[in-house]
Amino acid sequence: MPELVRLYIRSVALGFLISAAFTAGLVWWDVAGVGHLILGSDLGPVAAAMLVVFNGIVFSAVQFAFKVMAMAEEDEGPKGGHAAREPALVPVRAAAKSRR
Repeated sequence: MPELVRLYIRSVALGFLISAAFTAGLVWWDVAGVGHLILGSDLGPVAAAMLVVFNGIVFSAVQFAFKVMAMAEEDEGPKGGHAAREPALVPVRAAAKSRR
């Protein structure tokens, strides 16, 4: 299996693990009444599963993006065609103000 696919699978697993902990924290500390709503409803497990899945998608994407960006090599400075540019002075003629 290619290394990038393994990295993606690990990122998804970690993202969903963080999502489950995040949802458990929301329910445990009853943030904005979410814990009361989930534990007091017959559809609470569905709501909790939806929270885990949707937050898992977001957290997985963040984990994968973080890992991919951390793989970048350090820049060694400008390469070909990216010279430092300085502003050029351009003479401009201004029309004389007419006095009335």
